[in-house]
Amino acid sequence: MDHKEIKQLVARSAVDALVRSGMKLGLGTGSTAIPAVHYIGELLQQGKLHNILAVPTSFQTVIACEQWGIPLYTLNSREIGGELDLTIDGADEVDPRNYCTKGGGGALLVEKIVAYTSKSYAIVVDESKVVQNLGLKFPVPVEVIPEARLPVQRALEALGAEVQLREAVRKAGPVITEHANLILDIRFRAPIDPAELEGRINEIPGVVENGLFTRKHPVVFIGHADGSVETRP
Repeated sequence: MDHKEIKQLVARSAVDALVRSGMKLGLGTGSTAIPAVHYIGELLQQGKLHNILAVPTSFQTVIACEQWGIPLYTLNSREIGGELDLTIDGADEVDPRNYCTKGGGGALLVEKIVAYTSKSYAIVVDESKVVQNLGLKFPVPVEVIPEARLPVQRALEALGAEVQLREAVRKAGPVITEHANLILDIRFRAPIDPAELEGRINEIPGVVENGLFTRKHPVVFIGHADGSVETRP
């Protein structure tokens, strides 16, 4: 199977295993999460799911939900009440403890808010995203307010990180997030303690959020090229 087929397979497997009618769902962003959104839309149109209340994590997800007729809400909506039954999202890296790096698509702030307010949390990835240590290969994104870019960069370097301002594609200048902030991508030369670092980064003044996800333990669905899906609790 190619990467696209694997992502569709693992997304559908997670939805079939976890999503039920009447749920308040957090819906993620990215190339593996969006196939889950599409599949939920298909099931709604076929009448196999009913009364799904969805909270999207990005403009990308909003548009996908609109295309498939999935009812949209926010965490502040009365029907949601600030709490979700389940969030399904992708990840950029997953380690053996099911700690994740997220935010390659720039939506880490709302992705973390939605994930951490969910009773249950599921991550869908293909096998290429499984690593032994986070932050060595794929960068950990750190969302910062523009005025704090240089002080935050220096503080991150003091933690041992190599820091790079994320540049936009097909737009001059840096990436601007959906909340008008900048993203600093950081890498490390040696293994890190993701749980400790998640908290330490967020203590830096000017940091809005970072892409380490360690405080909500997800069930991870891993798609393999042979067509199998591994579930890691």
